[in-house]
Amino acid sequence: MSVSVDVGLLSGKTATVKAGRYERVAALKHRAQTALGVGRGRLVDSRGAVLDAGASIKQARVQNGDSLTLHINRVQVCCTSAAFAGILGDGSVVTWGDVAFGGGCSAVQDRLKDVQYIHASPHAFAAILCKGSVLTWGLPGFGGNSTAVRHQLENVKQIQATRHAFAAILGDGSVVTWGDAVYGGDSRDVQDQLKNVQQIQASHGAFATVGGNGSVVTWGRGPYGGDSRSVQHQLQNVQQIQATWYAFAAILGDGSVVTWGDADYGGDSSDVQDQLKNVQQIQTTGTAFAAILGNGFVVTWGQPRFGADSSAVQLQLKNVKHIQANAFAFAAILGDGSVVTWGSGRLGGDSSVVQHQLKNVQQVQATSRAFAAILGDGSVVTWGDAAAGGDSGAVQGQLKNVQHLQATHSAFAAILGYGSVVTWGNARYGGDSRAVQHKLKKVQQVQACCNAFAAVCSNGCIVTWGAAEHGGDSSAVQDQLDNVQQMRGFSSALAAILGDRSVAWIAIALVTAVVFSLVWKDQLKITEPFNAQNSALPVWKCPRRYPQLHPRLEGHLYGQSSRMGPSRYDHAEVVVGTRTATVKADLNEEVGTLKRRAETALEVGQGRLVNSSGDGLDVRASIKGARLQDGESLVLHIGRVQAQVNFRAFAAVLGDGSLMTWGDSESGGDSSAVQKQLKNVQQIQASAIAFAAILGDGSVVTWGVDTYGGDSDAVQDQLKNVQQIQASARAFAAILGDGSVVTWGAATFGGDSSAVQDQLRNVQQIQASARAFAAVLGDGSVVTWGDATFGGDSSAVQDQLRNVQQIQAVSSCGGGAFAAILADGSVVTWGHSKSGGDSSEVQKQLKNVQQIQGDSHSFAASLGDGSVVTWGLQEQEELDSLEETEETEEDEEEEEGL
Repeated sequence: MSVSVDVGLLSGKTATVKAGRYERVAALKHRAQTALGVGRGRLVDSRGAVLDAGASIKQARVQNGDSLTLHINRVQVCCTSAAFAGILGDGSVVTWGDVAFGGGCSAVQDRLKDVQYIHASPHAFAAILCKGSVLTWGLPGFGGNSTAVRHQLENVKQIQATRHAFAAILGDGSVVTWGDAVYGGDSRDVQDQLKNVQQIQASHGAFATVGGNGSVVTWGRGPYGGDSRSVQHQLQNVQQIQATWYAFAAILGDGSVVTWGDADYGGDSSDVQDQLKNVQQIQTTGTAFAAILGNGFVVTWGQPRFGADSSAVQLQLKNVKHIQANAFAFAAILGDGSVVTWGSGRLGGDSSVVQHQLKNVQQVQATSRAFAAILGDGSVVTWGDAAAGGDSGAVQGQLKNVQHLQATHSAFAAILGYGSVVTWGNARYGGDSRAVQHKLKKVQQVQACCNAFAAVCSNGCIVTWGAAEHGGDSSAVQDQLDNVQQMRGFSSALAAILGDRSVAWIAIALVTAVVFSLVWKDQLKITEPFNAQNSALPVWKCPRRYPQLHPRLEGHLYGQSSRMGPSRYDHAEVVVGTRTATVKADLNEEVGTLKRRAETALEVGQGRLVNSSGDGLDVRASIKGARLQDGESLVLHIGRVQAQVNFRAFAAVLGDGSLMTWGDSESGGDSSAVQKQLKNVQQIQASAIAFAAILGDGSVVTWGVDTYGGDSDAVQDQLKNVQQIQASARAFAAILGDGSVVTWGAATFGGDSSAVQDQLRNVQQIQASARAFAAVLGDGSVVTWGDATFGGDSSAVQDQLRNVQQIQAVSSCGGGAFAAILADGSVVTWGHSKSGGDSSEVQKQLKNVQQIQGDSHSFAASLGDGSVVTWGLQEQEELDSLEETEETEEDEEEEEGL
């Protein structure tokens, strides 16, 4: 026996369809979709209840003559760094792209139904279902696994993400977090403060929430903005928060601004604080902020080279209406429709070549290193790095009646008025759509991840192009990509929500990331490397693309990043897990006594006792004086782990001064031979494959490959009262308390300082390139030794090296160099000329220098007037390096690793 029902669309169109009583609702729905000529949707009865597609007609109580409604939702597309996710009309989801980045969701496939919204981090997806619950997939350690908090994720209203973690606002204003604990995935320390939360903002490694009363709560990596204690008293009546990679800026109700986080990334606005009044809007590059004031003027701060220095265009920045940013520059649209740009010139900060064309600008879009502006007549003007979309000359004749622009890392896609699409830029990143051009008709929206595009057409189908492994090839799920309603893209995969709210995915087995996490449980340990194929990876693997980093890592762990640039892990932190202990103390005993009992009971080193308000307890105060109550819960904070990394191994100083090593045993990953000596460790330094530790008594312990400095026996009796150690790739240099220096390791890498030993007196600081050292003496002179190609011979400039205040060094494959700031603000350089050792072309500009920074093969000097002078190998080679840096952290293990 069959039933006949009328199925209608919201537009009024109807069709009559039949189904047997024991057929599935899905069969009835499919017939209705076919009869109505639409894609997937949801069947809703006369009471507004959604019918379960898996139930039979009888179970769903559908009667003959019933009237049902087929709800078709708009396609939504979202992307991570290497995957896409699309919500189809019936609330199901389709994903494609790199499996490890969310391109595969088989673990949650059967539960992805009735999806309302998808949010993406660079490494994972989080889907909010109609009932407010959440499902996640992608890299587990980066938010792709929310099982630990799944029971808390109910009535979720909003989700925000750092690079490694998610935070969800619930209906009652509380917050639930998951993902990497250090980078915002653990909010327990501030959980009692997270009430009535209205909005969340995220940097690369920290979260900041604004409460209903305008207060702010932060957590995550302190250097990335997770610690706002220094400005907490100022954070009142906050209206809005904006973030760079590692800093936050909050607009208060009176229009002033409060900043915190890494000063180099905009966390310190003190130099412009008196100008930050009546702020209306803030925009950011990855490293700088730009604030539009009520009078239309602009104030900038952060890294000068990448947009924080707008002095050259300040007089032009009037009546500013909107600011757009790429990773390295800003573009401001003025009230008269003209555009003013600043920041890195070749990366979009210089629009002088097209300035006469930039009139009546309606919209500006950006790739990582270029801009594109839509003019009032529908034409497009581009500038910046040609390889990143800054040159649209090849398609300029087609760019007419442009309605919208979308961008990947290095390519643009323009939707024209009649629904066709024009692309340009880097072909690998989606700049060449010729293979699918015949399909790009009546396009309604385009979504982009870092490396690929996905276009939704009016008939609901999805067309993809760009990097195949990152979502540019959806052929494996193309039959499901009909009438997609929403897509969301990550950096390497795409997911589409289907009409039946199921999820389709492409399994591309690529090694995409190595995830490190130091967790204090029964012991300090490092997690297994993540691998989509579940095959072991060496955790010490270093990218081939960064040979210059090998000797210069100095404890930095290079991790995943977005298209905006690299992230740095300055250290690893120990997280105290859920272990608890009950301890007792008399009211008149000191808090210090209670703390020692807790440390003993928990079998951990020295730490700080913190109460439920987050305040550290004074160890000298009495229990009564600290107002501790019977039954109160306290937290024992164990000090930060100091971590160092060489080519192939790690070494970490624990809170109690002991040391743990892991990785390649010969390269320092096994310290068992010297473990008994490694007590009260104060500092660690690393060469390429060896370590040196300074103990509390000033002695030094070394281990690792002997010829890389791992054997200090020849100088062990000299290593007393050591104050500081510096390392080249294969040697160490130690400054003693009397100002003398002791060196060991490979002689050609600076391990033999005998030729200058008599000069090494009253040494104040030592700097190192990959194969040489430079020491600043108390009288301001400099002594160098090691490989001359890497700066070990300063004889050509020795007479200039007087009253030196500071030295900086760079190293690359071909050589290295040093740059010294003198007391009068001038600079002296030496070493390999193409690596920054020759500053003659900019010497006249190097006056009143305040600070110097270097990358692998160039220097940048910040002057007293806020301007920046650069020299070394900086042109196309630098751009290639930037592109590779960003690229590595989008498809990390596919290319190399951390």
